[in-house]
Amino acid sequence: MRRKRVLPLAALLLCAPALAGTAPAAAAPQTAPAPAPASGGPLRILLTNDDGYDAPGIRRAFERLTAAGHDVTIVAPLTNQSGTGTKVTNAPSVTVEHPEPKVWAVDGTPGDSVAFGLAEVFAGRAPDLVVSGTNFGPNVAGLATHSGTVGGAVAALEHGVPAIALSTGGLSVPDPVTTVNAMGPTLDFAVKLIDRLRSRARSGPLLPEGVGLNVNHPLIGADGKGTAAGVSVTFQDPQTVLEPDFTDSGDGTWKTTVKVVLRPAARGGDVEAVSAGRIAVSPMNGDWNTGPADRAVTSALLAGLRP
Repeated sequence: MRRKRVLPLAALLLCAPALAGTAPAAAAPQTAPAPAPASGGPLRILLTNDDGYDAPGIRRAFERLTAAGHDVTIVAPLTNQSGTGTKVTNAPSVTVEHPEPKVWAVDGTPGDSVAFGLAEVFAGRAPDLVVSGTNFGPNVAGLATHSGTVGGAVAALEHGVPAIALSTGGLSVPDPVTTVNAMGPTLDFAVKLIDRLRSRARSGPLLPEGVGLNVNHPLIGADGKGTAAGVSVTFQDPQTVLEPDFTDSGDGTWKTTVKVVLRPAARGGDVEAVSAGRIAVSPMNGDWNTGPADRAVTSALLAGLRP
């Protein structure tokens, strides 16, 4: 039976980082970190996405991860939330539907969904892993920055929960059937990846604290069969990719379109790997801090500067 709940937004934000100001990278997570997964038992997985709770990618992911022996619960947006990034809904309340066992549909963003899942569905004991996807199409370069799929994974990392973002698609725009077919190999790889993480974790967390993985699986055939050319550990290509175009309508309004424009791929980046038919696995964190070298350069630039 479909059930609905209407929760105050504050109930979600209580388990979210403060929105005013920037929290330091070492800030304590707002949700108790996931305990080490029980050896030999099923992993407890919160499954989310940005395409909607009933999209083909998340349903196939639910089936495949469940078949692999994991305890999977979908907590995902009620409607398509592609391109919402890390947005948290600013509204007095959010409606949550429970249309079937193990499925929760949140009328909000992927970030809202993860926040609700951690605060309510997994209250008292965080999941072992959050998996976001598989997304319909790639999340590489600038696409990852704006991706709700990646945003859902980042929301988990902010709470100290290990997270993997999954995407299926090359850099061209194929017919939908091709992408849906290719989700099978994507999820087969995801199961292998989770198995590998678990075998290496021993009694510890699946990933280092604060670190998630953005996984982009290429299209490997119209029938979804075949094998990717390999696996590459990559970084997010710094190119923008998305270019908005504005046309003056002459009546005080502007027509807008957004197109994808690719430039030469950065060596070692996710665009290069996916273009070569390889699976790109990019480590990511849940904040906007750069590394020590960048801070040192900034300190040198600001040396002697006074208010």
